[in-house]
Amino acid sequence: CADTNTNIRLTLPVVCFVWQIAMIILFGVFIRYDEESDTHWVETKAHDNITSDIENDFYFRYPSFQDVHVMIFVGFGFLMTFLKRYSFGAVGFNFLIASFGLQWALLMQGWFHSLDPQTGKIFIGVESLINADFCVAGCLIAYGAVLGKVSPVQLLVMTLFGVTLFAVEEYIILNLLHARDAGGSMVIHTFGGYYGLTISWVLYRPNLHQSKRMQGSVYHSDIFAMIGTLFLWMFWPSFNSAITDHGDGQHRAVINTYLCLASTVLTTVAISSFSQKTGKLDMVHIQNSTLAGGVALGTAAEFMISPYGALIVGFLCGIISTMGYIFISPFLEKTLKIQDTCGIHNLHAMPGVIGGIVGAITAAAASESVYGKQGLINTFDFTGDFKDRTVLTQGGYQAAGMCVSIVFGVAGGAIVGSILKLPIWGDPADENCFDDEVYWEVREPATHHLLFTIQPLGGAIVFDLVSRDELQTTFEIYI
Repeated sequence: CADTNTNIRLTLPVVCFVWQIAMIILFGVFIRYDEESDTHWVETKAHDNITSDIENDFYFRYPSFQDVHVMIFVGFGFLMTFLKRYSFGAVGFNFLIASFGLQWALLMQGWFHSLDPQTGKIFIGVESLINADFCVAGCLIAYGAVLGKVSPVQLLVMTLFGVTLFAVEEYIILNLLHARDAGGSMVIHTFGGYYGLTISWVLYRPNLHQSKRMQGSVYHSDIFAMIGTLFLWMFWPSFNSAITDHGDGQHRAVINTYLCLASTVLTTVAISSFSQKTGKLDMVHIQNSTLAGGVALGTAAEFMISPYGALIVGFLCGIISTMGYIFISPFLEKTLKIQDTCGIHNLHAMPGVIGGIVGAITAAAASESVYGKQGLINTFDFTGDFKDRTVLTQGGYQAAGMCVSIVFGVAGGAIVGSILKLPIWGDPADENCFDDEVYWEVREPATHHLLFTIQPLGGAIVFDLVSRDELQTTFEIYI
């Protein structure tokens, strides 16, 4: 309804202050530097006979961390600026929830993965920062489904629960099932995709058509979104290889992702052109579907999928993702009542499932003749409690991991969506969605340009009223 209260002058500052103070207290109690970032590193070097600081994990991981960090704040943020009047919300709210989410992720992932049982402390280093960014990525993916339709307070609540669910499903998939998922096809993209889609389904707006005039792009907003696409596309090899084993695993993950992404671009362009009677390209496809290969190769990036195998995955993903935008997105909105603003089903959820399937098949097909005995052990971490696991069993657990991510995404999204549906969060009315002016001070004069011409034959005066958001209304007066 039009009288929806979107004033968040109290709720947003209170949530930000209270939650940040809570982070300070929790970090004070639990978080400490790990041995490679602590001042005792000098003693550790002497004790372990390490001769150079170059052996510090920082020098192995920081370049990848830098790339992933740019993807989170620049890539995801700018990718969502395609809406003509929602660029502030896309970049600004992306900035907000990522900054909160990475703090909460360091705690949640620390409690599940690296809590020292003797001291009760969480020791963090550069790899912890990468994993926190990965966790945040799942929430930013979910944001894409509800872009322009929720308040910043709702986004913070969504992130709080999203990070919590992520940490639990990540622990189940990576630790209990011992599945491999270096680039997060299952843990990040499948979970984040279905989490966001389910929330969007619960928050379905039957009168969203009242904001239809704002739910589109203009020339310059598509260019800004393409900046996000290019940053994500260039750095995706770092994303998929950031936490893989040093050496051949990381090297192989970069090569495979690099080739897969390149292949995806060509098939995306081909399907986009073929789908239009005029053969023209749709910028939505180029901005999004060209990235699907990076998503789909996340799980198998470090496996011996072979260079031509990576090209095949990219080839198929470009086709499937682009077809998703053409056929599946309208079906989801019309039939299933899922209003997916950014099309995350086609960029993350569906390619994430493909990635899980590719990972399961590639793991089950692994052989000692291809990997070598020690190579199998290193790639799939067949050590400790898992030293007797076979590759077929590993393939089964990879598939199980994909199912876990879907269940957590759908079930968690349904619960969190129900919470976000409460009328206390200051979300916009149906007719005010996709508009920055609801939550941002837009320093732009509300000027209108009145253009008129007199038709020489019909005797009609035609007025074209062009507003600042480039919407045009035509009036005709006959004399």
